[in-house]
Amino acid sequence: MGTVSTSLSQLRVHVRWMIRRDMPEVLGIEQASFDQPWCEEEFLRVLRQRNCIGMVAEQGERIVGFMVYELHRNRIHVLDFAVHPEFRRQGVGRQMIAKLVGKLSIQRRNRIALMIRETNVPAQYFYKSMGFRAVEVVREHFADTGEDAYGMLYHLEDTLQAPPALVNRIARQLGG
Repeated sequence: MGTVSTSLSQLRVHVRWMIRRDMPEVLGIEQASFDQPWCEEEFLRVLRQRNCIGMVAEQGERIVGFMVYELHRNRIHVLDFAVHPEFRRQGVGRQMIAKLVGKLSIQRRNRIALMIRETNVPAQYFYKSMGFRAVEVVREHFADTGEDAYGMLYHLEDTLQAPPALVNRIARQLGG
């Protein structure tokens, strides 16, 4: 049910709202993560929009990851998501996704959508491991390179369908 696996290399982080003071560290992570990074003006333009939210993953006093997303009526759309290269594969991204999944509900926003570059294979594997699936190919989505994008979707109902069958079978065996 959208649980996040923990391992020995799990780095515990605190995921909180992004504030202005975080911008230098966020920009550093952005530049270390992408060939075509957002600049500060792009972050500010997006975050000024009423339905856009920025969050950071903090470990001690250091920002080790961030995400920017839009709230829509029935979905959360991730616009930017990155973990500092030194802190990858330590559970930071998993904890950030878990925070987003925790904002979902069957009644209202029940999915998370995002676009990923076709060449960003590590991110594709990461999102797949988190329960996302590729649902579309958008030709020439990225204007800077003309690169195609994969539209990926996490649907809350997909993760809730298997467990109820097990619960019902067990409940039947117990006379429930």
